[in-house]
Amino acid sequence: MSNKININPSKQILIVYIFLTLATLTVFGQVYQYNFVNIDDEVYVTQNSHVQSGITLEGLRWAFSTTYGEFWHPLIWLSLMFDYQLYGLNAAGFHVTNLILHILSTLLLFWLFNRMTGSIWRSAFVAALFALHPLHVESVAWIAERKDVLSAFFWMMTLCLYVYFTEKPVFRRYLLVVFGFACALMSKPMVVTLPVIMILLDYWPLKRFESKKNNWIFWQLKEKIPLFFLSAIFSIVTIYTQSNPSAKHFSPGSRLANAPVSFITYLEKTFWPHDLAVFYPFSDKLPLGQVLGFTLLIIVISIAIIVMVRRLPYLFVGWLWYAITILPVIGILQTGDFSMADRYHYLPSIGIAVMLAWGVPLLFRHENTLKKILFPAGITVLAVLAVLTWQQSGYWKNNIALFGHALQVTKDNYIAHGNLGVALFNEGKNEKAIYHYNKAIAIMPDQILLYDNRGSAYAQLGRYQLALDDFNKAIRMRTDYAGSYNFRGVLYAKLEQQKLAIDDFNQAISLKPDYADSYNYRGKSYAAIGQHQRAIEDFSEAIRLKPDYADSYNRRGAEYTAIGRHQLAINDFSEAIRLDPVDFKAYNNRGFVYAVFGQYQMAIKDFDKAISLKKNYTNAYSNRATVYLNLGNKNQGCSDAQKACTLGAGKTLEWAKARGYCN
Repeated sequence: MSNKININPSKQILIVYIFLTLATLTVFGQVYQYNFVNIDDEVYVTQNSHVQSGITLEGLRWAFSTTYGEFWHPLIWLSLMFDYQLYGLNAAGFHVTNLILHILSTLLLFWLFNRMTGSIWRSAFVAALFALHPLHVESVAWIAERKDVLSAFFWMMTLCLYVYFTEKPVFRRYLLVVFGFACALMSKPMVVTLPVIMILLDYWPLKRFESKKNNWIFWQLKEKIPLFFLSAIFSIVTIYTQSNPSAKHFSPGSRLANAPVSFITYLEKTFWPHDLAVFYPFSDKLPLGQVLGFTLLIIVISIAIIVMVRRLPYLFVGWLWYAITILPVIGILQTGDFSMADRYHYLPSIGIAVMLAWGVPLLFRHENTLKKILFPAGITVLAVLAVLTWQQSGYWKNNIALFGHALQVTKDNYIAHGNLGVALFNEGKNEKAIYHYNKAIAIMPDQILLYDNRGSAYAQLGRYQLALDDFNKAIRMRTDYAGSYNFRGVLYAKLEQQKLAIDDFNQAISLKPDYADSYNYRGKSYAAIGQHQRAIEDFSEAIRLKPDYADSYNRRGAEYTAIGRHQLAINDFSEAIRLDPVDFKAYNNRGFVYAVFGQYQMAIKDFDKAISLKKNYTNAYSNRATVYLNLGNKNQGCSDAQKACTLGAGKTLEWAKARGYCN
């Protein structure tokens, strides 16, 4: 971390930029291959019809007016809409954006400290620790945590603009600072502490206090009041919009007890990043000795650093950077039922990195020792962190790996059990899913979503009464949750109790008017009882709410077919295929309409595709048999009819025999 290196400073800076970029890409590049995860990604992307509308005027209005997701962060919605515009629901694109933002923040962080201190390699260490620490995997690899990487980018940009302002304090430069801070706040309210960090940097390394000894209070108030005003507004908005009805609420005493424990635990994991998990369960039974001991440790460290403030200002600034930036998310104000989160370490970690970069060299008196020991030691530490980060990134490759790892390193983790159950359910492993739902319910019996999910798994196994019991229990626990009515409606529809199903879908839609799935399912129920126009209206509304809803296009196409509007049907089937190229039902349905039009070759092509996607697809064999027989190709037609009969559909073969086509 010494500047005594025989390379031109400008080349040293270029080397640092290249190293930081390549190292970060190497460690995090694997996330490009990962998909969405089933915790919050559905809220932010995969089930968000506004995001999936792309950049539109209506989308802009929604982004700046909604508190959906429990925060007012319009720039997050706009960035996700922009990604969707570019990549659709290809998760790789969203991951790339997160990674690019992380790299840009890293480079800006290096520029910031190098500009303020002129110490290239110490600044490089701060940036590298930020870039490569395992605790930051969650912020980068989790698409829903676009909040972290985007707000950090604007945080770094604002501080860089602030340094630019301090070099020549003119109004237009100050406006850029205010603009950058506003963008950071509109990305994540955690950055409300940024004006305080500016004051710390004024003390060291900018040393602006030295020229303002007589009127520093007036000077700071005059300069920072607009920024503090923005912080106050966003703090009030955040507190007002916070609402998580499904979270278990813990007493203020438990929250206060958890604060010093999590504060020190973050520090511990900074130096020894072990047992990292996507969710850390909250404990309201922390040992009093641990709480008091950690509180005393924080006080002792703080007093020691304050005593040394004049001699070692960087320790003071680094410590307060860490403490102040982590304060809004230390858990005193409840935002969930977790005790801490890796993502909350993202910005606070910079303070600890500053303490290390400028504090550790004090232990070495001689310049030669610095060059021979400290520099290689710093590279070694970063290399170890990079390996651990690469390993931690690997757990985000899919839901099963992510939540399975969380269960290995935490106890009584109902979130991990529940989400692992969802992942297993999506893979058709219903018995294993139920096992984890049972575990989760045993830990947290008042979580209605667990009952809904277990009910869905029971329904897949044909245990309909158990499924109904779970949905009913969820509805009794909370009568205003649309999801439970939707789940029960799906079960009633499966049991062919369409009136009860429609009643439940009506209730779900009344509670959540933009519930695209309920419109789609209600449309299916209307179709089942022959109310084709109502079905078409519901499928159309589902498509309006969720423009890439392939299933709704396919089903609306089927309804258009039923009422003889064949060209509209072909249009819908074609759109369904465009959105979901492996939808074998859409190919079969479109082939059927082509056959009605007498476009037999196009029909056969679609039936062929449907069969290639699903080898034993009875309907496609039956339909293709009919087309071949109408074309006079008895051999192929009878072969397909026989195949359909073997698969359990003998009507086509009977029809062919009755007309003398087949023996």
